[in-house]
Amino acid sequence: MQVIDNLVGGKKQRSASTRNAPVFNPATGEQTAELPLSTAVELDAAVAVAKAAQVAWGDTPPLKRARVMFRFKDLLEQNADRIARAISAEHGKTHDDALGEVQRGLEVVEFACGIPHLLKGEYSKNVGPAIDSYSDRQPLGVVAGITPFNFPCMVPLWMYPVAIACGNAFILKPSEKDPGAAMLVAELLHEAGLPAGLLNVVHGDKEIVDAILAHPDIKAVSFVGSTPIASYVYATGTANGKRVQALGGAKNHMVIMPDADMDKAADALMGAGYGSAGERCMAVSVAVPIGEKTADSLIEALAPRVRALKIGPATDREAEMGPLVTKQHLDKVSGYIDKGVAEGAKLVVDGRGFKLQGYEGGYFIGGTLFDHVDKEMTIYREEIFGPVLSVLRAGSYDEAVRLINAHEFGNGTAIFTRDGDAARSFADKIEAGMVGINVPIPVPVAYHSFGGWKRSIFGDHAIYGPEGVRFYTRIKTITSRWPDGIKSGAVFNFPTM
Repeated sequence: MQVIDNLVGGKKQRSASTRNAPVFNPATGEQTAELPLSTAVELDAAVAVAKAAQVAWGDTPPLKRARVMFRFKDLLEQNADRIARAISAEHGKTHDDALGEVQRGLEVVEFACGIPHLLKGEYSKNVGPAIDSYSDRQPLGVVAGITPFNFPCMVPLWMYPVAIACGNAFILKPSEKDPGAAMLVAELLHEAGLPAGLLNVVHGDKEIVDAILAHPDIKAVSFVGSTPIASYVYATGTANGKRVQALGGAKNHMVIMPDADMDKAADALMGAGYGSAGERCMAVSVAVPIGEKTADSLIEALAPRVRALKIGPATDREAEMGPLVTKQHLDKVSGYIDKGVAEGAKLVVDGRGFKLQGYEGGYFIGGTLFDHVDKEMTIYREEIFGPVLSVLRAGSYDEAVRLINAHEFGNGTAIFTRDGDAARSFADKIEAGMVGINVPIPVPVAYHSFGGWKRSIFGDHAIYGPEGVRFYTRIKTITSRWPDGIKSGAVFNFPTM
């Protein structure tokens, strides 16, 4: 049985912990590895290594830091297929989906390659008599990231390339459900020439999370996960004086206007609702057709597509959807379908009980489609994080907007329409951080930033892009004057120019 090590100071280290977590292949249900759950003492050691390494790295010219990122980018491209296989082996997503995850993470590395330009400050000459003023963005020191199971490669790459390029050292705590890909990618960064100690991977569970949030030498924490835990991470981290960005859950709506191309809207919903088995914080889990005729047409277009979903393991390159990540999560998603039926939603396509020949022990579930969902139902209010799409019929565009704006989450949303006025109004008035117009999953490109509103994010900074640079640095402003410009005599009034 493989035992997964930590990575500290550029070397693999076996944890001395007596607590372990199993790692499974979701397609078969078989345990493939054992993950020791590290102790707070082991985190302390990793932070000490990171703190020592960061001093010289923070003084390293940004151009030299960028060159490491350029080499890292090349290695990611060369090893993309290998990384995708590692993702699929522990998460279960299809190979093409895993390749897409690698690509979106790699794009943030490409953004980090531009760090010399991104760290440029501002300069003003003669803000006063012979007085100049300039600003500088400086690293924080040691920062940490706590990442989720659904994107074991991409989300860490949303964090540490930017943080390290800015001059920080980084502690990564990946999900204990699928840690293998994160380890592989971290090893590639060291192969690219990153000095030892600047990226350390410490595996664990809540004990390590709490140790990260309390550690005095960790200056900032990035988190992606569920809203209850995001709220906890933000409250605890900020109470301990840390800068925190904590991205939480979502309930993403897609509005289908009467003028929308129904086939294109249905195809978009299939990919956005059932891709990665719905285990995406940007998955569309609620379709909101406007008017009964639109709703009937949508259900007519969706139902056969959902029934025809090709479900299988990642080794089947024709599979469109893989298994869920764990048996516990499979049971949770099945329980939500049970609740939807019990609360009166119309079950159009039932994914429960799906079995795949030869993979009977896998955590597979079929695509599920509900119609006539209302806003009081559990399946509407809560994030399911599975391949369950709810259709909630709205009588008008205004009703749809009110519905979305009233929800506690505000991560992403989309509208499908040919009406420019409706699209412009939607983009302006909807209360969500990311909006798609005829784009079902509006995840920003790497040189913009990703982040929701309301209870989908805690903290003032979105992740990666320009917001990432601001989060992982702090601004210092210097005002200077040299002796020739200084007049004799003390000045006691408040300084003005």
